Amino acid sequence: MEYGICNLGIIPARAEDNDKAEIVTHVLFGEHFTVLEQKEKWLKIKLQHDSYEAWICQKQWMEITHVDYDFYSINDFPIVGNKWATVTNNETGEEIPVSYGAILPSHGGKGNFKLRNQSFTYTGDLASFDKADLTKYAKSLLNTPYLWGGRGSFGIDCSGFSQLIFRLIGVKLPRDAYQQAEIGETVQFVDLVQTGDLVFFDNAEGGINHVGIVLEKGKIIHASGRIRIDKLDHQGIFAEDSNSYTHNLRIIKRIF
Repeated sequence: MEYGICNLGIIPARAEDNDKAEIVTHVLFGEHFTVLEQKEKWLKIKLQHDSYEAWICQKQWMEITHVDYDFYSINDFPIVGNKWATVTNNETGEEIPVSYGAILPSHGGKGNFKLRNQSFTYTGDLASFDKADLTKYAKSLLNTPYLWGGRGSFGIDCSGFSQLIFRLIGVKLPRDAYQQAEIGETVQFVDLVQTGDLVFFDNAEGGINHVGIVLEKGKIIHASGRIRIDKLDHQGIFAEDSNSYTHNLRIIKRIF
């Protein structure tokens, strides 16, 4: 079995092995994975942090050893805490643009680390891993454009947003909204919500298709066209700009 790590800022991961296939998620710098299948131009991977499976381009990864994979899997590394930042390759001087949530697999020290035989430096802010910073991190991404499959500061979807914000405060979430809805404790009434609760919404068929984060009673931040703040009540999300309900409330979960 082979193992790899993302050595670029953000790479697309697709449902199938072709350039026209749906992008189902993104892989951030420093995230490692198991290689499930290889083709001439494509690689099927299983991400370690959330077990997501998808196809990436053969040109967009770095091979690591089983020992490295195990080391990365058992350690909680520093996380990039700037919306936009750079990691510098100390051998070449080249800079790699990285996003909120990128992982810095450091063996020691704030921002000095190695990927295989290459040395890198990061000098920006680190994620606080402090639950008190949830609102600060969430609001910092206001007006970030919605992007199906997105997980970073350059474009993000609803469950990618909740997963990213919770990573920055030290809490691991699954990738998709329906998976996130399966964890935590149910909050029975919308009047009992607290900052940081996750609110899930369903479609006409009853399937969970959207998630947002409670900022305060009556306010939710979520990705719908862009990261935005809307009203939340017992019926769902009410958007004042369109004077209409846009999402139907299904369930509320308290993660911490």
